[in-house]
Amino acid sequence: MQNRMRAEENSRPGTSQAGTSQGCPTGIAAGPEAPGMRGANGLRRKHEVGHYAIRIDRNGTWYYQGSPINRKELVCLFASVLRREPDGSYWLETPVERGRIEVEDAPFVAVEMVWKDCDCGSGRPQQCLAFRTNLDQIVTANAEHPIRIHVDPRTREPRPYILVRPGLEAKINRAVFYELVALGETEVVDGREVLGVWSEGVFFPIDEVSAIDAAAE
Repeated sequence: MQNRMRAEENSRPGTSQAGTSQGCPTGIAAGPEAPGMRGANGLRRKHEVGHYAIRIDRNGTWYYQGSPINRKELVCLFASVLRREPDGSYWLETPVERGRIEVEDAPFVAVEMVWKDCDCGSGRPQQCLAFRTNLDQIVTANAEHPIRIHVDPRTREPRPYILVRPGLEAKINRAVFYELVALGETEVVDGREVLGVWSEGVFFPIDEVSAIDAAAE
């Protein structure tokens, strides 16, 4: 993978940015299998290469050796093999090797939201919230892709996220979060009035109404 990064960066021809709309490849193909690459259980061994010199900053920009990766198709390729371990560490993992990368906040950023009424199998229209990430992934908020709001206990500053795939979230950017709040409804959860949003029949709390009122004073 390191050879691929060097080759792609050295041959970088254009100026396409990670925010442009281009398709993402589905993965990185494995190279030819050499003798002895499988263990006693028949599973292919993964060579751990330590830490790739890759970092994803808080805005979702990918860097290699301190320089931004400006080819969106290359970023999409790496993102397709991104994994997160239970200890919170992030890895790029192909069938033959794996290495750690640094993620400052979340690996993706939700940059657009579309809401509509849709039939989710309940027989009646329900509000559905779909988000587009900076890598053009489309994810609809539901039980499998929950919205999570982390509220700073001191400042009450919210940090909203949506789960894109297991272990990997997209941070919802400020403009999209304001749109989300505008769709908010008040529900009673565990005896408390909570502002939140509905999507595919699931209620996602944003914050307690009392805390929002206090912050507005």
